[in-house]
Amino acid sequence: MKLSILNPADGKAKSEIELSDGTFGVEFNEALVHQVVTAFRNNARLATRQQKTRSEVSGGNSKPWRQKGTGQARAGSTRSPIWRKGGKTFPNTPDENYSQKVNRKMHRAAMRSILSELARQNRLVAVDAFTVDQPKTQMLVEKLAHFGTDDVLIVTDALDRNLGLSARNLHKIDVCDVAGMDPLALVGHEKVIVTVPALKRIQEMLA
Repeated sequence: MKLSILNPADGKAKSEIELSDGTFGVEFNEALVHQVVTAFRNNARLATRQQKTRSEVSGGNSKPWRQKGTGQARAGSTRSPIWRKGGKTFPNTPDENYSQKVNRKMHRAAMRSILSELARQNRLVAVDAFTVDQPKTQMLVEKLAHFGTDDVLIVTDALDRNLGLSARNLHKIDVCDVAGMDPLALVGHEKVIVTVPALKRIQEMLA
C-alpha cells in the first residue's frame, strides 16, 4: 500500500512511501486487539487496596450469645463476614497480581491490525521528520495545527529531547520512539504521526 508523506511545515502531501501490505494492509481483528489492549492495561495496574479478613478485624473474641435457647441463629463470632463490620471473605490485598500473559505473535498481530486500521481511517500520518528547534510548547502546538488535530501520538525513530519537553505539558499529545510504542497509545489518539525512518523500523519489527 502507499501512504502520503506530509510536509510538517504546511501539512500538505509532497510524496508517497510504499509500505508492506503484510504490516499496514491486514484485516482488522477486533477481538485480538481488545484482548491485547486489555492485557496491556491490566499489566500496568497496581494493587493499592487493603481489606481485612475475619482474623484481622477487631472484636469478636467470644460468642455473641449462647448456642441454644435464644431462638436466634447460631453465631460464633461478630468478626464473621456475614456480620456488619465483619471481615471480608475474599479481601483485596496489595500483593494481588493483575498481569496477563500475551504471546509475542499475538502482540505483533494486534499491532499490525491496529496500524492497518489507522491507515484505512486516514489516522496514520507519515512525515520525513518531526522536530522542534527549541523545547517550547507553543512551537509544537503551531506545528500540529497544520495537521488539524490536538490529539496525537508522535512516533519517531529516536527520542528527541526538545520534542519530549515541548509535549509533556499537553494533555492529549504524547511522544515515543518505535521501541516505546504500545497498542493502548495507538488506539487512544485521534491521529498518529510517524516519521519515515520509524515506519521502516516498524516494518522490520513486525514483519
